[in-house]
Amino acid sequence: MATIYDIAKHVGVSAGTVSRALSRPDKVLPATRKRIEEAAAALSYVPNTVARTLKTQRSGKILVTVPDIANPFFAQILKGAEEAAQAADYAVLLGDTQNRPEREERYAQMLPRNEADGLIVLGHRLPPTAQEIVKRLGATAPVVNGCEFDPALGIPSVHIDNAAAARVAMEHLYGLGHERIAVVGGPPDNPLHRQRLEGAKAAARAKGRLRLLTIAPGDFSVESGYVAAKKLLSQASAPTAAFCFSDQMALGVLAACRDLAIRVPQDFSIVGFDDLESSRYLTPPLTTISQPMREIGVRAVHLLLAIIEAVEVPHQQTLDFSLMLRGSTAAPAA
Repeated sequence: MATIYDIAKHVGVSAGTVSRALSRPDKVLPATRKRIEEAAAALSYVPNTVARTLKTQRSGKILVTVPDIANPFFAQILKGAEEAAQAADYAVLLGDTQNRPEREERYAQMLPRNEADGLIVLGHRLPPTAQEIVKRLGATAPVVNGCEFDPALGIPSVHIDNAAAARVAMEHLYGLGHERIAVVGGPPDNPLHRQRLEGAKAAARAKGRLRLLTIAPGDFSVESGYVAAKKLLSQASAPTAAFCFSDQMALGVLAACRDLAIRVPQDFSIVGFDDLESSRYLTPPLTTISQPMREIGVRAVHLLLAIIEAVEVPHQQTLDFSLMLRGSTAAPAA
């Protein structure tokens, strides 16, 4: 059965334009509408009546899938996405995939059923249905990645330079005089982990301290930061500082220091990543890499809508980051 994506490819327009031509013809130029209608007839397109009913009730819908809705990092991105979508008269459909591929695929299948005009993926995997759409439509595919940038996906993205940000965080600790530093990372298959580890190692290598760099596994959660810190700080030659690849893990490291009666920053320094709103209210306030979470959501929606509307914009957008210096870092004890 032909879909709006088949028609879009046949005519050379976006799937969003096809959707509007078939459900709201007054919103599309007559010449374009005629070409779409002729292609639909030639391809024996049969509209999804449920989807059409929904389309006539709203101006459009955007699907956003998130790996973990409980993570405050994603909550801030979603706020920005919602604001931008509402301003453009679009509704947001939210899918919490819980990092499960089968759930990611189930949500992606909403696209060929015309239940959403486009997809923003906040995780690092592209489900099979989305991959097929990207393969068929190329640059006109209404699929965008936000924050967990992986060039291998081959889709438009909004992100920061994670390797450069990690290098800045490490250079701050080296500048304070720390030599034995631990990085508390994420899952090995996660592109954020790989990119930040690349930056951390580059900074250590530049200082001639790569052999003193300890890499502790984590999963971006508070619990994994706590477990990693308990192991690190029990070693005979324990590190004097930790760079955590998320503020959540930094919170876990701070809690472990508290339980072990290790003073921060007098005995141990901690740097986080993200600059969650709560980070500035910790004791001590957390030094961290700040990335524009809300802006990532806004830009991702703008990018997706530009693709839907066939407007030319940069498909790879790298936003700025900054190091927020607070009370969790200091020179190592003499």
